[in-house]
Amino acid sequence: MTLARPILAGLATVALMAGSAMAQDKPGPAAAVSEEDGKWSAEDGTPTFKVDDQGSVDWYTFSGFRRYHSECHVCHGPDGQGSSYAPALVKSVENIDYYTFTDIVVNGKKEGNLVMPSFGTNKNIMCYLDDIYIYLRAVGSGEVPRGRPAKHADKPASFTEAENACMG
Repeated sequence: MTLARPILAGLATVALMAGSAMAQDKPGPAAAVSEEDGKWSAEDGTPTFKVDDQGSVDWYTFSGFRRYHSECHVCHGPDGQGSSYAPALVKSVENIDYYTFTDIVVNGKKEGNLVMPSFGTNKNIMCYLDDIYIYLRAVGSGEVPRGRPAKHADKPASFTEAENACMG
């Protein structure tokens, strides 16, 4: 496994999975079943969150909180709860799968008067897209409360390496 999260690899994954994602509208269960370098995956292999017995979230959930609130909350409201301008993402990620979420963020979407611009070239989003998704799933599931997570796991070295590689 490469430590970098290059944008092109992510786009290729989206392109390959887009066909099957359209057939599967809802995401699978969010329960964490496997972990690699601090990043958890659900049974279907998609990224997910983990909350330990002491209520501490994994690093990727915490990173997702930070990145969501630096880039997405302006339109989608605090903690993905929605606004008069854009829908609640915590509800959206419970109704669409990971690949559809990724496709919408990368390519944008227009539905009536609502427009989600494309963020496929924005490194501040693309380098942390999994983290944002993980955070939204965590809050949407009700297992992580709104607001800044009080406790979180340490930042894995592999995260820093991937972040540096992606951001350039």
